Amino acid sequence: MADSAETAVAASVADAVDLDPKEDDEHGNKEAVLLRYFLLEWELVKSLLDRIVAGGGVSSPTDVHKIRSIMDKYQEQGQLLEPYLESIITPLMSIVRCKAMQLRDSSDEALEIIKPLCIIIYSLVTVCGYKSVVKFFPHQVSDLELAVDLLVMCHQTTSATSLRQESTGEMETKCVVLIWLYILVLIPFDILSVDTSAVNIDNMCGSEPSPLVMRILEISKDYLSSAGPMRRMAGLLLARLLTRPDMTIAFSRFTEWAHEVLLSVTEDVVDHFKLLGFVEALSSIFKVGSKKVLLSVISTTWMDCSLLMRSTTSSRSPLLRKLLVKLSQRIGLTCLPHRSQSWRYLGKSSSLGENLLVKNSGEAYGNNFGQHANCSNDTDYSDLVEDEEMDVPETVEEILELLLSSLRDSDTVVRWSAAKGVGRITARLTSAFAEDVLSSVLELFSPGEGDGSWHGGCLALAELARRGLLLPVSLPKVVPVIVKALHYDVRRGPHSIGSHVRDAAAYVCWAFGRAYSDRDMKDTLEQLAPHLLTVACYDREVNCRRAASAAFQENVGRQGNFPHGIDIVNKADYFSLASRANSYLHVATSIAQNRDYLYSFVEELLCGKINHWDKSLRELTAEAFSALAKYDPNYFADYVLGKLIPSTLSSDLCTRHGATLAAGELLLTLHQNGFVFPAEKQKSLSGVVPAIEKARLYRGKGGEIMRSAVSRFIQCLSLSEMPLNEKTKRTLLDTLNENLKHPNAQIQNSAVDALKNFVPAYLVTLGDKVANEITVKYLELLDDPNVAARRGAALAIGILPYEFLVRKWRSIITKLCSSCSIKHKPDDPDAEARVNAVRGLIAVCETLTSSSFDDNFNEELSSLYLFIKNEVMQTVFEALNDYAVDNRGDVGSWVREAAMDALERCMYIICKKDSIGSNRSLVTEHQFEPCDSDFLAADFSFRLIDAKIVTDLVGGIAKQAVEKIDKIRDIAAKTLQRILYNQEYFIPFISHRKILEHIIPNDPDLKWTVPPVSYPRLVQLLRISSYSRYVLSGLVISTGGLQESLSKASVTALLEYLQVSEGDINEKRNVRECMLSTDFLWILQQYQKCDRVVTPAFKTIEILFSKKVFLNMEDHTQEFYSDLLRSLSVEPEMKLQLRQMTRKSGKGNSIS
Repeated sequence: MADSAETAVAASVADAVDLDPKEDDEHGNKEAVLLRYFLLEWELVKSLLDRIVAGGGVSSPTDVHKIRSIMDKYQEQGQLLEPYLESIITPLMSIVRCKAMQLRDSSDEALEIIKPLCIIIYSLVTVCGYKSVVKFFPHQVSDLELAVDLLVMCHQTTSATSLRQESTGEMETKCVVLIWLYILVLIPFDILSVDTSAVNIDNMCGSEPSPLVMRILEISKDYLSSAGPMRRMAGLLLARLLTRPDMTIAFSRFTEWAHEVLLSVTEDVVDHFKLLGFVEALSSIFKVGSKKVLLSVISTTWMDCSLLMRSTTSSRSPLLRKLLVKLSQRIGLTCLPHRSQSWRYLGKSSSLGENLLVKNSGEAYGNNFGQHANCSNDTDYSDLVEDEEMDVPETVEEILELLLSSLRDSDTVVRWSAAKGVGRITARLTSAFAEDVLSSVLELFSPGEGDGSWHGGCLALAELARRGLLLPVSLPKVVPVIVKALHYDVRRGPHSIGSHVRDAAAYVCWAFGRAYSDRDMKDTLEQLAPHLLTVACYDREVNCRRAASAAFQENVGRQGNFPHGIDIVNKADYFSLASRANSYLHVATSIAQNRDYLYSFVEELLCGKINHWDKSLRELTAEAFSALAKYDPNYFADYVLGKLIPSTLSSDLCTRHGATLAAGELLLTLHQNGFVFPAEKQKSLSGVVPAIEKARLYRGKGGEIMRSAVSRFIQCLSLSEMPLNEKTKRTLLDTLNENLKHPNAQIQNSAVDALKNFVPAYLVTLGDKVANEITVKYLELLDDPNVAARRGAALAIGILPYEFLVRKWRSIITKLCSSCSIKHKPDDPDAEARVNAVRGLIAVCETLTSSSFDDNFNEELSSLYLFIKNEVMQTVFEALNDYAVDNRGDVGSWVREAAMDALERCMYIICKKDSIGSNRSLVTEHQFEPCDSDFLAADFSFRLIDAKIVTDLVGGIAKQAVEKIDKIRDIAAKTLQRILYNQEYFIPFISHRKILEHIIPNDPDLKWTVPPVSYPRLVQLLRISSYSRYVLSGLVISTGGLQESLSKASVTALLEYLQVSEGDINEKRNVRECMLSTDFLWILQQYQKCDRVVTPAFKTIEILFSKKVFLNMEDHTQEFYSDLLRSLSVEPEMKLQLRQMTRKSGKGNSIS
């Protein structure tokens, strides 16, 4: 019954997890969603706990594993567990207590029951913290000895092995017992009076600690050297035990021993852990101990601490420095009296309910906020009540100096601990001393300081503000520093540092919103708001964007002085800022509608982002300028472009690259918004590229990215139809031609994109002479010895307009066809050039067929479609069989990928022509009169598409769909889907279309890259004789290949295809085997001496022989073996493999 209940609960949890994510996002209440999940999982936990309690222990280790795995999910949401802690811990600790009583009788059995219970309890400690858990431990006086006995038993037990995947419970049991003792040693009686092992209480009183205490001390000291969590628990226990009034002698001995340990520092690892343990224990002692007890050891402990802080040991251990800083600040707090300083700023209550009560009490809202302890808001902050005299011990000054220097530490945990120490100690000082502390903190923001100092200073300022120690009169000194910290970004080589500083600065702003009243923050908020929003929208790091957004939201909610605050908070939320592109292009754009923030955004982009070291950020910044320009076109045209154009010639590569990109994007956006540039600005913009050329800024390692930026700038010039003189046009064309020849593919593509717009905008109107020159030049480049020139020329021809192509279309297509084939350049086979040639070829065909025919060339172009069918498609079919290999691998796959796309588009071109040819009204509309009787009959009954070309198309792509490369298989299968289910063009003559549609359904979610998904479907194509040879010639590459997982999946699919159901007669299996054997013989004949196909084909035949295939084909069996032998006559290296195959098949005699 319990198992069924668990199953039901697990099913309900699964149902909850499957809730509509849109619904969760819509409500936006993460806590509510997590609580809903936890309540469902709590039912499972409760059922397991009830079973454990009812059985008096854990009956199955899986119960503990289930509970622990559920608890671990809520490491960051421990508050969800807290209401249920008592119901979990109380019954479990009752069992632990009962079993602990049985230790003297059956120690091993009782301890084995206790261990899994302690694993569950300790998992709660890791999630909720020991303070929340220890409240529900039993704490009767009689439990003290019981717990000590249990601790001794655990301490004496050693684990069988330390190399275990699952915990055996020793560590968890020790931690739980130490926490139990942590609360038990607080009993309000002399421990000696409850120690039954004390023989003579009168003689021991006042001299030696009781045996019970000695056992606790000895074991705890051992655990202080542990590397595990027992070290911390032992330190907490010692702090509670040694600060008791009856532990004076034990406390003195422990501090003396700690003094010896702190001075005897060695390089041994065990000694290092002991050092950490004693420093942590002393820190806990100074936290809970009374001043009366600690005064006698302050001097010695501080001296040891300061010496250790300056040692090489601490310099190598961030954890040790953190603990020493924590101990130092607690020593300083012990030296200072507890008192409420009159000068402290009393800000808003942290409780929303109290704030609402004050607001509704009838008093003027805000009059009770922002007051000092003993003075009203009407009193000027400079007229504070004079502080009472206070003598600050020299030790405190030294500790403050240590804390301030630790704010510069290289590790964040040390700086964070030091910042909290500065805040705590400053809270007990006079206002004059507090001003000195603030001045020392502000010195950390000097230009010569490193990023660690800035980060530590921000943390310290936040702590001072949170505690009311940073008075409003000091804000004018602090705010400029925080503004600088919000934009702190220092270049270090190929990257920058400063994200942690910006994050901490946002934390300071968050603390301001919580600490001060709206009246005191009014002027400060006006300064901070634009900077917070620029960081929230434009920072490179997502944590900084979210931190700035959180600070802005906190100030909007508590201060209410931000313009359009609520609207901005709704736009710049946690999720919308997750994507950098979304932050730059959408969130910032929507916020910039308010002119209060537009110009600060522009300044941030101009000064901090356009010259950023990250190239992708500069590109995003250019797009951001484009998105903002519509709000004030005149400002962007005059001021922003006025800044950007000179920066395109900057000596700094990042600056000139970003400025060139941004200038181009702004130019295009302003044109699209109807802005007309004055003549002077047009001259400046048209002279950007010639100026860059003249300055020779393409040289050096930055020349490549500048070439891409210049190409994009030319494209924007073309799209904006900027007037250019003939010289400038020639210069820009030469620039693009040079970029076309660059070996970098990204530069080539950017040049091609620019040419696509530049040629129609500036060159088409120049006449046939220019068109002929450019076309001939690119055709000549197709034979250039430079492979980069050939690649770029093929792409460039593909984007030429109809007017450039129509005069020489036959020679252009013929030249591209020769460039697509590897046979024409056996000495210099460049795969990328062939890929670009295929892409350029299909682009030319689409350009020529998509434009209206010119009457002057109607007769010549009438044969274009027939040329595409007979020449272009045959060339692309050859490209589909490109299996070239070099040191990069199967580079022919790039060509095959482009060929599949080209074949699909070619087929659509022919389908479109056939549909036009069958529609007289469309023909009349286009004024097209066919004059080639061989091409098109007068009654339009002739069709370009025939069964052979369609079969070659589907078969060739199906072959790619069963080969070994995942990406190619996916592209091929999806291409077949589009061909079968295209809504615009219906491709006729597809053999067995219904079967194909069953094998390849119109399902976009099919995972064609997963072999166990794709092969069982596609292998069914072997049933169709039209495609079987295509499919098998590709399938053998997978079945006989070297990739084991792919071979296994494809062979399994092939064998499943050959196995027919029992209801079918053997004839059906024989037919399939006969077809398969015939296709194998065709492959061996077709691909003679082609090891790429023949070797895996023979391996596949061998595998099939081992599975008893090809053995019962009646008369065809002997014929198959004879033909197989004939195929081997030209493949002598395969004869040994054939003998192995025949042994597996059992037909060796018949063959011989």
